[in-house]
Amino acid sequence: MTPPWTVALVSGSTRAGSGNTAALRTAAVVAPDGVRAVFYPGLTQLPAFVPDGEQAPAVAALRAQLAGADAVLFCTPEYAGTLPGSFKNLLDWTVGTGELYGKPVAFINVAAPGRGAGAEATLRVVLGYVGAEIIEAACTRIFVARDTVGADGLIADPAVRDALAGVLAAIAAHLGTRTLNPS
Repeated sequence: MTPPWTVALVSGSTRAGSGNTAALRTAAVVAPDGVRAVFYPGLTQLPAFVPDGEQAPAVAALRAQLAGADAVLFCTPEYAGTLPGSFKNLLDWTVGTGELYGKPVAFINVAAPGRGAGAEATLRVVLGYVGAEIIEAACTRIFVARDTVGADGLIADPAVRDALAGVLAAIAAHLGTRTLNPS
């Protein structure tokens, strides 16, 4: 595995104007050299998880994007102290199929200080169940105020943009280390 690395960007939000989605879309724009960040757009198209159900085209697209990525970056809001149901549904579609097994993953929390800890904790549990490799150096909080999301769905704040680029750089550094020291 050598650069350019592909990082799948997965938002857990279905809200228009979401700071979570804006953070990931902005990350794609500010990705450092050697990183190709690709936003996953299909959260709302996924059917409810049925373990023995037919694989819908939206599920196949999700699995293909995750399998084809070198790493995954998640950003999700917290609803009622945990992950949003639609985002948990997305993760459920990866249980037992291997797209995230051994896959380097990270997450960012864009919630106001003191918020989002329940989503982070639950995400850690689920990522453990699917066997993902959490890149601790790339997991961080980057507060995104709702009024900083522009009409284009991006964040113009230079500090936020730098922090997002730093997350992708940390993912790339981790992937580079894995290349030098394969397990």
